[in-house]
Amino acid sequence: MIKNVIVRKPSKNFADGITASNLGKPNYEKALEQHTQYIEALKKCGCNVTILDADERYPDSTFVEDVAIVTEKCAIITKPGAQSRKGEEKEIIDVLKKFYNNIEFLSGNACLDGGDILRFENHFYIGQSKRTNAEGAKQFTKILNKYGYTTSTVPVKKILHLKTGIVYLKESTFIGTGEFIDNDTFKDFTVIDVDSKEAYSANCILINDNVIIPKNFPNSKKALINAGYKTIEVEMSEFEKMDGGLTCLSLRIPVDNSK
Repeated sequence: MIKNVIVRKPSKNFADGITASNLGKPNYEKALEQHTQYIEALKKCGCNVTILDADERYPDSTFVEDVAIVTEKCAIITKPGAQSRKGEEKEIIDVLKKFYNNIEFLSGNACLDGGDILRFENHFYIGQSKRTNAEGAKQFTKILNKYGYTTSTVPVKKILHLKTGIVYLKESTFIGTGEFIDNDTFKDFTVIDVDSKEAYSANCILINDNVIIPKNFPNSKKALINAGYKTIEVEMSEFEKMDGGLTCLSLRIPVDNSK
């Protein structure tokens, strides 16, 4: 269950961030409107949302998922792989202290983006992308093992992050596209196959029995509804232009039921 979520507003120089989408320049005002819709969707799912101010030093900083991994037991501050995002992770520490006693850090030559971390129950898949290196995966694994979690790595060859192409829903069911369909890593699970024309919609979020999905992807919406999920649509066009998806825009803190 998710009760608390952290988001950061897009900055005025949001369009100066990193992108390879070739979808055109995002509109800042429209991005703000869509971000507000995103927050409202989170609230509909029963979440308390902490909204951080925009940080114009880092145009990509609205994609707050990349700078930390949050679990029931600890938060892990990452080291983003893109040069322009170096240091961005430091700006999330203070707010995480409000929710965690245990905050861990990657160090040295480690690089790891939160978008490359896919959780299945108490196991974490680590995407081996251009943004996450072997040292990052090694340090991340060592930290998680200390708290009783396990990890394994998954090659990411054709997309930005692991969760760009596949996310976990519940009850051993994932939703995915492209290189993660018929992937041996997920062969023992059910994977809802997203049509290549709607590949962007593979990045969705299950929160408290609702799936938040990007708007205007009717086949993916239908597949989720047919699988028994309730859906909430959010317009994401401006974030798609910057290679960002729904998971990228928040840190979703799971409730520790062991307490």
